[in-house]
Amino acid sequence: MKRTVVFWAIILIAVGVLLLLGALGVIPFGWGLFWPLLLIAAGAWLVRAALTRRGVVEMQEASIPLGDAARVNVSIHHGAGRLNIASGAPSGQLASGRFGGGLDFRTSRVGDLLDVHMRIPDQGSRWANPWSWTSGGFDWNMGLTSEVPIDLELETGAGTVEADLSGLRVGSLGLRTGASSSKLVLPANAGYTRVEVEGGAASVVMRVPSGVAARISGHQGGASSTKVDLQRFPRIGNDYQSADYETATNKAEIRTKMGAGSVEVQ
Repeated sequence: MKRTVVFWAIILIAVGVLLLLGALGVIPFGWGLFWPLLLIAAGAWLVRAALTRRGVVEMQEASIPLGDAARVNVSIHHGAGRLNIASGAPSGQLASGRFGGGLDFRTSRVGDLLDVHMRIPDQGSRWANPWSWTSGGFDWNMGLTSEVPIDLELETGAGTVEADLSGLRVGSLGLRTGASSSKLVLPANAGYTRVEVEGGAASVVMRVPSGVAARISGHQGGASSTKVDLQRFPRIGNDYQSADYETATNKAEIRTKMGAGSVEVQ
C-alpha cells in the first residue's frame, strides 16, 4: 500500500510540474502529452521494481503447529523464486521457516489427519499494485517435521526447487512444475515412497539415497531426455529397477511425465 501511494504521488507531481511549466511558457505542454508521459513513467517504475524486487520483497518468519496429528498432507503452491525444503522443524511444529513474500496457509483436520495448503499471499489488484506485475524472486526456506508421515505435493512455476527429503517420512511425493530446475533427495528411511513428477520445459534431478531401492518408469515427450544410473538401476524393458527392489525395506517407485525437459535419477 505504501508503494502504491508513492507511485501515484510521483505521477501527480510530475504531471503537475509539466502543467505548471507549460502554463508559464517554459516548455510546450498540453493534455495530449499526458497519457504518453503516464505510460513512460509507469514503465520506468516497473523496470525499477523488476531490478530491485529482491530488496523489497517482505521476508516473513512463520511456523505451522502440528498438534497431535498422526498423519499430514502438505500441498505447497509456489511460483517464481527459490523453494528450499528440508527436515528440521522444531518439535511440535509441522513447518517452520522464512518466507519471501509472506505465507498464506489454511489447515483442516479429519480424524488424525492434518491437511495443510501453503501459498504466497494474494498480492492484490495488479492495477492498484503495479509492481506485482514483476512479482517473483520469492524465496522460501523451510523445515518440515520428521515426527509423522507426510504426503507432499509441490506445484511450482518458473523457479528452482531444492528439496532434501532424506530425513523425512514422506510416503508420497508429487511434483508439478513448469520451466524450472528441481533437485530432489528422496527419503532414506520412509519404507515405501511413491514419487510422481510432471513437468514441461523443466530439469529434474533426483538422488536416491544409498540403501534405498527404486523402480523408475514414465512417459517422455519427443524433446525430453532421461538419464538413469544403470549401475544401481538396470534397465528392464521400458523401466529401470534395483535388483533388490521387491525385497527392499526402503524403496521408491518413481513415475515421470515430461514435455520438453529432462530427468536424471542418481
